[in-house]
Amino acid sequence: MGLIRYLWIISAFVLLIFSCKKKISSAGSSNLSSEEYLNGYTIDTFDLLTYTVVEDSIITDNAANVVLGYYNDPDFGHFESSFYTQVLLGGAEPNFGDANTIVLDSFVLSLEYTGYYGDVSSQTFEVYEVDESLSIDSTYYTFSTLSTKSTNLLSFGSGTIVPSPDQNTIVGSDTLSPQLRIPLDTNLARVFIDEAVSGSTSFSDNTQFLEYFKGLYVKTNNGSFPSQQGGAFYFNLNDAASKLTMYFHQDGESKTYDFVMNSEGADFVHVDVDNSAAPIDQVLQDSTLGKVEFFAQAFKHRAAIKIPGLDSLPAKSIIHRADLELPVQYQTGTYYSPGVLTSVATRLSAEDDFYTPLSSIGQYVDYKKHFEVDLRQYVQSVLTGQIENTEIVISPLYFINSADRIVFNGVNTTNKNKPKLILTYTPY
Repeated sequence: MGLIRYLWIISAFVLLIFSCKKKISSAGSSNLSSEEYLNGYTIDTFDLLTYTVVEDSIITDNAANVVLGYYNDPDFGHFESSFYTQVLLGGAEPNFGDANTIVLDSFVLSLEYTGYYGDVSSQTFEVYEVDESLSIDSTYYTFSTLSTKSTNLLSFGSGTIVPSPDQNTIVGSDTLSPQLRIPLDTNLARVFIDEAVSGSTSFSDNTQFLEYFKGLYVKTNNGSFPSQQGGAFYFNLNDAASKLTMYFHQDGESKTYDFVMNSEGADFVHVDVDNSAAPIDQVLQDSTLGKVEFFAQAFKHRAAIKIPGLDSLPAKSIIHRADLELPVQYQTGTYYSPGVLTSVATRLSAEDDFYTPLSSIGQYVDYKKHFEVDLRQYVQSVLTGQIENTEIVISPLYFINSADRIVFNGVNTTNKNKPKLILTYTPY
């Protein structure tokens, strides 16, 4: 499957061209030279065909951050993300001395926050030992899984935590950047210490250690939240603060030993999305409903816009501006915001099964409640024949390491603002 993207088949659509032209006005004149006014036209009446396409083979290994959490979205349904990661030695051949003199205080999995999406109500976390090797050279997808051992490694009754991604973490007398700290059963720490002092080679280097302990699987187990509840949290496993730490006393002295997670180890995110009975599912079943609203969601869905009227523009034209405005359904202050930026991509030809990124970036303008996308490069390339006029797809910019989702207004929305393309060109 690799990078191949599969599209939902659009059953049929009517090829409508734009209905009128109007002579370019002085609006935006500071962006155009006097030569560009001559025989220039502005069009804002393109018919837009809007729908949603599904991705089923998203690669998630070794991204900039992992995503963990669960939310129940009224428009998208259930989103749940977990991750698998290797754990490496903080130092080879640790010297624990006489293990019988060690008193274990705690064993903590620390995960450095890089952000979150949704609300920060309590969630129940679970951690399991992976029973199948990960590989830094392997490819893992949203649907990939590994076998795990059956025992939840959390210390008894400690799994339900209220995440605090916006608050510093206090550890002893130290004030640290925000972390999720998950207490694990100290029995596993004792097993590690006994193995290290046993004379085996398990702690001699990371290769040996990964044969002994293959990694961790971190997940949530929340049952089903009510609608509009829950969130997903982002963690940087390459940060030095993301680690597995044994806190212990030995001969009256406080000590620690760290197991680390960094770029030398493998990790990947597993995502389960259940859209059944949610509004997005209706659009997926009947693409024409995308004229009312259409959707984009990290890891899973891309918003698609086709502009048939571009095919009726004079091939010999200079495109001065092509501004796509995409209003969204979002009220400031609600949990599930549309994010700030989107990526933009297209199929270079109708035969392509994959998308090629465009240089355009969609920018959210909060006071207008819409995204603005500069499509000048795309339109000019269509007219010169460099690419076909297939469609463009809009996605949350951090498609493989966030939980962002967006509800766009379609052309038949009952809301005030509708999507439109405003294009200025000069034929020659």
